[in-house]
Amino acid sequence: MPRKLALSLALCLLCSVLLPAVLTAQPTGLDPAVEALCRAVDPKVVAWRRDFHQHPELSNREFRTAAAVAAHLESLGLEVQQGVAHTGVVGVLKGGQPGPVVALRADMDGLPVTERVELPFASKARGEYNGEEVGVMHACGHDTHTAILMGAAEVLAGMRADLPGTVKFLFQPAEEGPPEGEAGGAELMVKEGVLEDPKVDAAFALHIFANIEVGTLAYRSGGMMASADDFRITVHGAQTHGASPWNGIDPIVTAAQIITGLQTIVSRQHPVTESAAVVTVGSIHGGVRSNIVPEEVVMVGTLRALDPQARLAIHDKVRRIATHVAESMGATAEVEIPVTTAYPVTYNDPELTARMVPVLRAVAGQDNVRQIPAITGAEDFSFIAEQVPGFYFVLGGRPKDIAEEDATEHHTPDFFVDEAALPLGVRAMVGLALGYLQGGV
Repeated sequence: MPRKLALSLALCLLCSVLLPAVLTAQPTGLDPAVEALCRAVDPKVVAWRRDFHQHPELSNREFRTAAAVAAHLESLGLEVQQGVAHTGVVGVLKGGQPGPVVALRADMDGLPVTERVELPFASKARGEYNGEEVGVMHACGHDTHTAILMGAAEVLAGMRADLPGTVKFLFQPAEEGPPEGEAGGAELMVKEGVLEDPKVDAAFALHIFANIEVGTLAYRSGGMMASADDFRITVHGAQTHGASPWNGIDPIVTAAQIITGLQTIVSRQHPVTESAAVVTVGSIHGGVRSNIVPEEVVMVGTLRALDPQARLAIHDKVRRIATHVAESMGATAEVEIPVTTAYPVTYNDPELTARMVPVLRAVAGQDNVRQIPAITGAEDFSFIAEQVPGFYFVLGGRPKDIAEEDATEHHTPDFFVDEAALPLGVRAMVGLALGYLQGGV
């Protein structure tokens, strides 16, 4: 570990003795010996989180964060692989007894957002995003995810001799998407074999939510978060003078008819009582002045679905509507799905979910675990859950004295989560790993 990084982390750990308010209320559902290990690591988790928050890094550029993670895992005696999917880190903890293999995943990247929150550890970082200098901020809570998984790794390593199986810790870069022209994220990690050697039997991940109260864990069986596919439709017409549109083929009017047709996919062609779906046109460009009918119009948008088969059906409907409407107007339409983004549905295996929800209730309390509606945002843990049974859940991060309607939005300069959520996150990840490896709750 570089000397400056080691010094920075040491200072954060020293400051953690000043954090009793964050660590007062602890879940009590774990075995007392496991709970004792969790309590010992709680101040470190807060310190790590503050350090990462103050030093965020953009997707595929998480060099400092990865170095800190790797150094910690190595200090625990884990087998550590660095440089996975550019900057990812994988740690393997082999238990003292034979058993299954479980993967725990955390994402490490920040966002091109300039922080506006007044914190002593607020980010002042700058970076380059697609050729432009930007502020950098952990505006989605990935700093908390990384710190929580580092804490879970320390707890589980402390009981290595009693573990019936193996735990793989996946510290993932570029969940927010790699820079233009680069591959990255969970998709690339999977391609590079992180679910193999040893082969993973089940995978778990969490996401902190700023609008759900601290102390709460939330989940959904089946489609938890939507697939996300961007699309581009290029409408080709025939250019003419705007005063005599009959001498050409108007791609703007054609595009308008296509957009209207696309709106019938969800409203008239999709079984909305079974799963949600979204068809959004986010941008349309064509023409240069008022009296010219242009030759071409380009529109781009996003498609979301919560069922893998519905996802494919929506793609087919978009292609059919665009091409046939264009043909009916005398124009042609080229449809590209996807263009740059293609995330599968984040699917919680129903059997695994049913088995693991009692673990969440044990660590958080019966009344603090709830089902939530599906989310039409996307998450690239989906690439992992597409290969092995997965369970993705939500950790509440909203301060108890803040109303839900006043909670800050993710991906904004004012994004804020309460550090009081961190201890429960550690216990949930530890509990899920132990529950799966031990074959029950």
